Amino acid sequence: MSKNIIVLQHIPIETPGYLLDLMKQDKFNITTIELDHGEKIPDNLSSYHAMFCMGGPMDTWMEDQYPWLIEEKKKIKEFVVNLKKPYLGFCLGCQLLGEVLGGKVIKSIPSEIGILNIEMSKAKDNDKLFSEYSDTINALQWHSYEVSELDSNKNVTILGSSKTTKYQIFKYMEHAYGIQFHIEIKDNTVNQWSCVPEYEKALEDSLGSGALENFDKKAKMYMKEMNLSAEILYKNFKKII
Repeated sequence: MSKNIIVLQHIPIETPGYLLDLMKQDKFNITTIELDHGEKIPDNLSSYHAMFCMGGPMDTWMEDQYPWLIEEKKKIKEFVVNLKKPYLGFCLGCQLLGEVLGGKVIKSIPSEIGILNIEMSKAKDNDKLFSEYSDTINALQWHSYEVSELDSNKNVTILGSSKTTKYQIFKYMEHAYGIQFHIEIKDNTVNQWSCVPEYEKALEDSLGSGALENFDKKAKMYMKEMNLSAEILYKNFKKII
């Protein structure tokens, strides 16, 4: 039976990327909701087997500027907490999950932009998605905010952290995952995203003027490794949906 996947997008160029290619190969039924274009999340979510929530240039608290964030948070909560269905949230999608679960989104000091190390926790050894990962992985980071204060939610487990960001990978129970970095990237991702003014500014603020070329080069250097990480994640995620 083909799986029904709902994808929440906040800007057209931030798609599930390489993961989308893999889903298409498997002929999944994919429903994309472009929230920034005014598209609405369906009222009835029970027919979907999994939800992907992608990144975006806005932040979780910008509800006055992006009023659709209010409804999006309610729908994520319904899907993850009430229906207990599989969820993967990347970057902004990770932060939205964190907020829904009672955490706060705070400024990262410093911003994390570049190909950076993530140290996996011991908890990953028994995890359904990440048990095959190395203890240290390389990941493409492009964020200035992060999730915090999830310690009081006893259903949350940290699976990976970086020097700056404690909640690089976390899970809620055994079905919902927040991933702060970009595991979904492809060869053209860095160039595409650099056209977004907010991303370009964050890149130059963090890495200096003209940083794009070096960032793109380094991303391509690690692309095979990062795509393999995505393949492992996808293979295992399929088993829980």
